[in-house]
Amino acid sequence: MQVTIDIPDHLAAQVQARGLALEAYIQNLVVSEEAASQPHLVRLGPGPYSPAEAGRNIREMRKTNRLDGLKIKDLIEEGRRV
Repeated sequence: MQVTIDIPDHLAAQVQARGLALEAYIQNLVVSEEAASQPHLVRLGPGPYSPAEAGRNIREMRKTNRLDGLKIKDLIEEGRRV
């Protein structure tokens, strides 16, 4: 579906100053509004964890996910090269 709307010039200028396409910006607003009105559709995990459960999960993941001698600084530099 296509809809034609009038956008105030100052809003269009702000969006373009951010380097965004006006159409993409408006579409993102519509999708965000829809997601906010139906939060049950955007839940990505099994549900919110308590802080204790989240900490337990992080500690459990640390047991199997190792950096094998790599430093965080090395990983950051690798990310910059990609």
